[in-house]
Amino acid sequence: MRHDDCRRDFLLRTLALGAFAVSPTARAETAGDAAKSIHSLKGELRVNGRAATAATRIGGKDVVQTGADSQVIFVVGKDAFILRPKSELHLSGDKFLVKGLRLVSGALLSAFGKGPHDIITPTATIGIRGTGIYVEAQADRSYVCNCYGTTVIAAAADPAAAETVVSKHHNARYVTADGKLRTAPFLRHDDDELMLIESLLGRTPPFAAPGDGRPKR
Repeated sequence: MRHDDCRRDFLLRTLALGAFAVSPTARAETAGDAAKSIHSLKGELRVNGRAATAATRIGGKDVVQTGADSQVIFVVGKDAFILRPKSELHLSGDKFLVKGLRLVSGALLSAFGKGPHDIITPTATIGIRGTGIYVEAQADRSYVCNCYGTTVIAAAADPAAAETVVSKHHNARYVTADGKLRTAPFLRHDDDELMLIESLLGRTPPFAAPGDGRPKR
């Protein structure tokens, strides 16, 4: 099965569990419940080097790794994430607050609450304030899609090569190991996933139509 097909199947099964049907009050309570951080898990997951299950709690200082054909949807504080297969993510902050993230490899879709955050990849540093963002990290190139909000994207090889990217609905860049930024297409993530992770925190993304939570057309 292709990766995109696996992702679509995983999302559909997660939606079938009723993530969009939970009331905003219940979602907000769940988001604040430290006992519930993993909302969906497929395949192999390790947290701080140890095998994890759906009952494992993920905090703001943990290292999260997924195996092949594995994905996890989880929440820490006011931030929600989908970590793709073969990914390694280092969180920094405190128990229930993420301030920084280092995506060593793989791919991550994030929906952040208010306040500053930073994502570091092998080739890029991304400054974030209350943004939806999708990032893929490779040794020679990063893919960064500012799904909505404002980010400052800088090349690790040349911090002066930086760009402020503002988006209402997807605006992507490649950041290469030689310090170059260039426009990139919309790839490998979708609006339903963003609405799903925002829903876990009792929120809707700004591109959603009022009332029904679906993307504006």
